Amino acid sequence: MNRSVLVTGGNRGIGHAIAQAFAADGDSVAVTYRSGEPPADFLGVRCDVTDADSVGSAFDRVEQEQGPVEVLVANAGIARDALLLRMSEEDWSSVIETNLTGSFRVAKRAARGMLRLKRGRIVLVSSVVGLLGSAGQVNYAASKAGLVGMARSLSRELGSRSITTNVVAPGFVETDMTAELPEDKKAEYLKSIPLGRFTTSEEIAAVVRWLASDDAGYITGAVIPVDGGLGMGH
Repeated sequence: MNRSVLVTGGNRGIGHAIAQAFAADGDSVAVTYRSGEPPADFLGVRCDVTDADSVGSAFDRVEQEQGPVEVLVANAGIARDALLLRMSEEDWSSVIETNLTGSFRVAKRAARGMLRLKRGRIVLVSSVVGLLGSAGQVNYAASKAGLVGMARSLSRELGSRSITTNVVAPGFVETDMTAELPEDKKAEYLKSIPLGRFTTSEEIAAVVRWLASDDAGYITGAVIPVDGGLGMGH
């Protein structure tokens, strides 16, 4: 489709799979990364979403290289798990600052260009945890639940300019981490999933790509679960 796409946290995992899905459709794709080396297959832009100046510089670079961002996927996120009474102020604030406020920063910056273009797609990557809750993840769940309110508010603010804002809420994903889980713990998790398996990064990427397509042009403010039925009814 040859649009300008930006995926935050797109140098690995789910973000990288999302970037690959858009590239396969012919879009120009940039990904942000905070540390290490940028991916060789996309325009890599160093960006710390907890820093407004860093976000501004990253968008300036993307706009210079491939034009105004027409599709934004806010995927960058962290986890700092601990039970409530053991959770430090830093554990709380760092997760909220990255996952929730970071998404606010990139959405605000992307909206400037989208409003001028009178079109755009914003997809926020949340989690089933934001809908179900999870012991030991008060900070993470709060940050991911906050994305739902953000998306629905943006849908009302930006919809008149043909800008949609939606949320994708993945469940358990096949990763190196889940592969190393003890068999009894893995069986416990799988038992709670009606489809009886973990999802893949590629399945999540396919839903994100669809939400940014013309076929989903009349969908905004929606929360799409990709969780095998784990969070149904929430």
